[in-house]
Amino acid sequence: MENLDLIALFNSHVLPHIVNIAIAIAIFVIGRWVVKIIKNVLSKALEKAKTDPILSDFIQSITTTLMMFIVIIAALSQLGIDTSSFIALIAAAGLAIGLALQNSLQNFAAGVMIVLFKPFKTGDFIEAAGVTGIVEQVSMFTSNLKTGDNKKIIVPNSQILNSPITNYSAKDTRRVDMVFGIGYDDDLKLAKSILEKLTTEDDRILKDPACTVAVAELADSSVNFNVRPWVNSADYWAVMWDMNEKVKLAFDDANISIPYPQMDIHLNKPEQD
Repeated sequence: MENLDLIALFNSHVLPHIVNIAIAIAIFVIGRWVVKIIKNVLSKALEKAKTDPILSDFIQSITTTLMMFIVIIAALSQLGIDTSSFIALIAAAGLAIGLALQNSLQNFAAGVMIVLFKPFKTGDFIEAAGVTGIVEQVSMFTSNLKTGDNKKIIVPNSQILNSPITNYSAKDTRRVDMVFGIGYDDDLKLAKSILEKLTTEDDRILKDPACTVAVAELADSSVNFNVRPWVNSADYWAVMWDMNEKVKLAFDDANISIPYPQMDIHLNKPEQD
């Protein structure tokens, strides 16, 4: 008789809890599996649609977080927990956390703005928030940049959005601004013809817009030429460095001087008695 009572007690009180716990665990495990599948499907769909990697990563992150929240709520409901009060508790906790983490929320909002308005994309070379580098990733709170010497810089999104953003990769072409000075006693026309010849012979320099070679300034110790060729953005640095070398060698061959700061020192000998 006692065994029957124990079995009845087990069936009426213990077994339902065990079943609910098992179902809750199953909901959580299956839910995680479904979330993973949805994330993979979403990733492939965004890749097929040629969505910008920054936007793709952001969408996947937000979607995965929301779906996991739903899975957890469903599992807790199966355990008999009042999810409405739980959600209210989370909302209250979220408000308190939000007040404590205002900067983080600003970074999150800035990340959303960056993704929506796309001032730059992955692979762009930008200058923002006092740093310069190639954009590798924009996450929910920060953006990752890689410098030219292969250092990783993590910048809060709000600092990027609240500062001027210079995107050097936004346009297909760029103008290379260079200044070359010659001495006042040098042949100005010869120097100008050399500069024009060097820019004309370089195939990387675009014909349209035309390159500008002009006397820009009669400075204190030099006559300065502005040389401004247009190039494809990828050729910017190579053209600048090559032109500096070519101009120096060509001016040396033509006996054209490039003035540099000099200091004259006068020594006065004391008079001897």
